[in-house]
Amino acid sequence: MHPSIFAKSHPDRAAYIMASSGETVTYRQLDDRSNQGAQLFRSLGLGVGDVIAVMMENNPRYFEIAWAGQRSGLYYTCISSKLTASEVEYILRDCGAKVLITSSSMGALADEIAALVPDLKLYMVGGAHGAFESFEDARDAMPTTPVADETSGSDMLYSSGTTGRPKGVKPALTGNPIDAPNALQMMTQGLFGFPDGCIYLSPAPLYHAAPLRWCMSVHKLGGTVIVMERFDPETALSLIEQYKIQCGQFVPTHFVRMLKLPVEARSRYDLSSMISAVHAAAPCPIPVKEQMIDWWGPVIHEYYAGTEGNGFCYIGSADWLNHKGSVGKAVMGELRICDEEGDALPARQEGQVYFENGPPINYHNDPVKTAESYNKHGWTSLGDVGWMDEDGFLYLTDRKSFMIISGGVNIYPQEIENLLVTHPKVTDVAVVGGPDEEMGEKVIAVIQPAEGKGDDALAAELMAYCRANLSHVKTPRLIEFMEELPRHPTGKLYKRLIRDAYWGKTDSKIV
Repeated sequence: MHPSIFAKSHPDRAAYIMASSGETVTYRQLDDRSNQGAQLFRSLGLGVGDVIAVMMENNPRYFEIAWAGQRSGLYYTCISSKLTASEVEYILRDCGAKVLITSSSMGALADEIAALVPDLKLYMVGGAHGAFESFEDARDAMPTTPVADETSGSDMLYSSGTTGRPKGVKPALTGNPIDAPNALQMMTQGLFGFPDGCIYLSPAPLYHAAPLRWCMSVHKLGGTVIVMERFDPETALSLIEQYKIQCGQFVPTHFVRMLKLPVEARSRYDLSSMISAVHAAAPCPIPVKEQMIDWWGPVIHEYYAGTEGNGFCYIGSADWLNHKGSVGKAVMGELRICDEEGDALPARQEGQVYFENGPPINYHNDPVKTAESYNKHGWTSLGDVGWMDEDGFLYLTDRKSFMIISGGVNIYPQEIENLLVTHPKVTDVAVVGGPDEEMGEKVIAVIQPAEGKGDDALAAELMAYCRANLSHVKTPRLIEFMEELPRHPTGKLYKRLIRDAYWGKTDSKIV
């Protein structure tokens, strides 16, 4: 299915509603505006396989642009609105974007980016500004009829990495009609129980893979997406009651914040309309999930997958209660737990998690990282570590070589380390994730100072250095000092020793 179909059958149905402003865009409007966007991109000379980039907050124009890219055979790269100008420039150059669309809320950051990419066609939602033309004016000058060569485009999103910079995942275009079904759309109904025309809550930034893809899948079902501009726990509960929301996709941090509300606030709202609450992106503590199932009922669903799309695990509430802590069984690809040689291990032995017979992994412009994701059998891995029980349920015990997941956002330690080690007062650095009650993990930088033992003044100086060069989500929440970091004579950093100390593992020592 496709929004264009519902524009004919249910033209006045809301495709999405912005939670704070109440702005509503119907399926007819979404169809017309996405057609105009597609016509605009063709008028700029963009053909099938070219790339546009979108860097905005949760904005009413977001879906109109994404669907314009989808129906004109383009790749649409969605970029975090929290990045710095240099971080955005890297992604724009790496993905090969020819057009950047941002919004007036980006302020001075938009001007910084424009100065770095003068060769790109620049548009701004909310009115012209500096080097940016008004996107709405340019779009509205175009016809609302489909482009002559409609074909399915795709997102091209940037995945987590441990080598400093994120890597693009660029799936091959299918050449299918724009209304051809895809795997996620079929799973939303078959596994997660989303009904046709469902009312769906989207509480997370749309530039992340899961929110973007799930919302667009809901549009393929003719549903209505309620888009939260920013997450607030009690507001989320009130929206569920107000719109009689049936489905939603969350991260564990959302659950934690809702559970921390006073009992009187939590019990104030009627949540009986919820039939499917999906979560992923980060491990969910067992007590948190237990409380959510007790509160919302057996409507909690979990999956394990990556932007790379090489496999997919799923678990519902009933199975989870019998396999607490599991992230599910494979429904795409076949799970394999492997030793360091890449050979399969028996049940309950820990090793790296691989998928056999799943879709391939291909990191854009990075054949080395692509090759590293495969083992000798041709099985693919996201780098996670875990074990399987006798029933085939997967349990994760480690993540992506110490990737930090804070509030469902993946943070690459190496990029932060690469910055801090350039500071003249730093000899060595290790960045790890430490426990955080609300966000799951927080970024901690452990510094080996060039001179002395380090003090509050140096910590403040390094914190300011990070804030000036990194987006706030990557800036350490804590900076501490060590006389010497634990390294092997070969130079290998024993980061596990540092990380484990923050997680209270008494068998780990930092000497």
